[in-house]
Formats: sequence, structure tokens, C-alpha cells
Amino acid sequence: MIQATSLAELDGMQHRFFTRHGGVSSGLYSSLNCGYGSADPPENVRENRRRVAAQFDRAEPDLLTVHQIHSTDVLTVGDDRWTSPGAPKADGLVTDRPDVVLGVLAADCAPVLLADPSAGVIGAAHAGWRGALAGVVDATIVAMERLGARRDRLKAAVGPCIGGRSYEVGPEFPAPFLAQDPANAAFFRDAPRAGHFLFDLAGYLVHRIGLAGVAATATGHDTLAAGHDFFSYRRNTLQGERDYGRGLSAIALRR
Repeated sequence: MIQATSLAELDGMQHRFFTRHGGVSSGLYSSLNCGYGSADPPENVRENRRRVAAQFDRAEPDLLTVHQIHSTDVLTVGDDRWTSPGAPKADGLVTDRPDVVLGVLAADCAPVLLADPSAGVIGAAHAGWRGALAGVVDATIVAMERLGARRDRLKAAVGPCIGGRSYEVGPEFPAPFLAQDPANAAFFRDAPRAGHFLFDLAGYLVHRIGLAGVAATATGHDTLAAGHDFFSYRRNTLQGERDYGRGLSAIALRR
């Protein structure tokens, strides 16, 4: 598992960016696959999620994830609970409750964890390129503010995701980013394939979060390149596989 220095130094909360190691799944899903959306037997996924929750001294039902849809929808977790599969659709979670663990799933998309320990407020967001561009992290920050968080106290960490040297995109891809801000050209460079580009998703997110007034860092791990340690949708697709495991990143307030 991986911790971001910017979050590890904060009091009153704990977080983990989990690798693919330490679970019970096999084959494509080896071994800590936490996604019910895969074809991995549900009992394996449930046990893997139980192991994740145990890292926070919680039970598996206390680990809340959502049915991610590449949106900017954010849920505020109070007394409500749900089970997976069957979770509500959203791409962000926030809470001020110490009895739950907020989790996001990813396999190349970026998990973003946020905390304001002074306010006792945490958040987690799933940011693929669509959600990142649309502002899912911005929406998560706003939801945290409603619970009493302040941007000048917030810390954010972008976890393992497809890296800037691996994320090849087509000729049409940069246009909406450049329309948003011409300065976003800094997150693209020419790919070896003519007319294509390499996109730095983590770099864009750190920049975008900074524009929102929140200090952010990235762990710097490339999920596509580091196949031994991380699940990757694109890597499996390039290898002709039809399914893939989902890695989990999580954050919780200390009780």
C-alpha cells in the first residue's frame, strides 16, 4: 500500500492507496481486486474489501464505495449506509463521520483523496479524464466546504493512475482541455505515433486542484507501466483481455 506524504502527516485521519497485492483473487484479478463490476467471484471481492476495511480497524460494511459513472456527482455520507453491489451512482464521497471509510475504485483513472483534519472532514473522488475535465474534484471540495472544511486547510493527494509517459490519446483529445484553458497545453506532448499525444492526467489534476485553492500532490505511480503492482484497464485491453481488476484507494477519520 502507498501513502501520500501530504496526507500522512495530518492528524486525525488515515488513508491508503492500495496496490493489487494482498488479496484472495486470482488470474486477471490477482489479487486485491475490490470491484464488483468485474467478473471476479463476488465472494473474492467481498473478502478483499474486508481486508481493506481491516486496515482501518473497520468492518467490511463500513467501507463505502459508489457505482462510478464518470460524473461530477458527490454524495455526502451521514447516517445513510448501502451495500455493494447496488451502490448509488456518483464519483465523489465526503463525510465528517468517523465510523466509515470512503473508497474509490480505479484501474488507470485517478483516485483523489482529500482531508481537512481541523474540521474533521474527508473526501474521495474518482477522476478519469471526463470527470477531471468536468470538475469532479472541484465538486468534492464544495461538498466538503458544506461540512465545514476550508480550502486553505485542505490537503489533496492524487494517487496511482495512468502516467504521462503511458497515456496515449488521439488527435481530437486535447481540444476540450485547450478550450477550457490554453495553459493546459502543458499537460500534452507528442506521442511516438504521428498525430497522437501523451496526456499527463495526474499533472492536470494537481494543477486544477491548485487553481481551486487547495494544496495537492501526486504519488507519481503509473498504473499501466507498473503491471506487477497495479490493475490497468488499458494494459489489459492492449493485451486482448476483456476484463480487469479494480484497485481501491480509501480514507477515514480516526475514531
